[in-house]
Amino acid sequence: MGPIRIAVVGMGKIAHDQHLPAIAGNPAFTLAATVSRSDSGVDGVPHFHTLQALVDSDVAIDAVALCTPPQARYDLAALALDKGLHVFLEKPPGATLAEVDALVAHAAKAGTTLFASWHSRYAAGVASARAWLADRQITGVKVIWREDVRVWHPGQAWIWEPGGLGVFDPGINALSIITHILPDPFFLAEATLEVPENRAAPIAADLHFRDSRGTAIHMDLDWRQTGPQSWDIVVETADGTLRLANGGAVLTLPGETLRHDDHEYPGLYARFADLVAQGQSDVDTRPLTLVADAFLRGKRLVTDAFFD
Repeated sequence: MGPIRIAVVGMGKIAHDQHLPAIAGNPAFTLAATVSRSDSGVDGVPHFHTLQALVDSDVAIDAVALCTPPQARYDLAALALDKGLHVFLEKPPGATLAEVDALVAHAAKAGTTLFASWHSRYAAGVASARAWLADRQITGVKVIWREDVRVWHPGQAWIWEPGGLGVFDPGINALSIITHILPDPFFLAEATLEVPENRAAPIAADLHFRDSRGTAIHMDLDWRQTGPQSWDIVVETADGTLRLANGGAVLTLPGETLRHDDHEYPGLYARFADLVAQGQSDVDTRPLTLVADAFLRGKRLVTDAFFD
């Protein structure tokens, strides 16, 4: 079996910065095409304005990586699955939980791989954090995820629309880590969402969860932080404190600090290649479920208008 011929759909910043280098660095893949209405693609690689135009062409592909905003992703994924293609979904996997469930059933019927990717789970310190916490008594968890939206999402109107998630677009990265490393399931107890008066999605959120043992988990999300950015998780245990910094890249355990190079997207593509080879899918919706619960149960406060 030769390399997986993959097309990248949605050629925004994340595709250029992360997906294309990860594909180029993995011999299990070859970039067969790109799709975008606004980007010109990659020199020497067939480029199309729509996925329909690609599948109607004579360019052979085996898989697609969908890097579009989540609101548009279901129809693209359904089209790809109809054509027998394997599908890699950027996070979040969809705009609603029900559409992701529908895609899971669709992929199973089509006999193709569906991979809902959570790139922060592949940050260098996450696997070791999960192993260290597996048998320990956890007494408290704090998550501080504060960044400057003007730096990371300049001019991206879709992120403020319904389904775009607002501050939960980065916040779901933290949720993808803690749902993976904490040994007990947890759920939302209360939340406050700050929504700019001229936007549909929150710019900040304060969330309180508790796990099945009653342990408190607090999450502080804010998109208004300037200067140094904060992507930190602190887990207190009976055996000391675990800290994950820089979005999971730096792990500090009692008595030692482990620093590693970034390998999130290479790890995602290695996982996708394995799933395709094994004829399996991997779709974990727990992070998106917790975000949906925040919108369902959270108290909404109107705050100052936000302008890019």
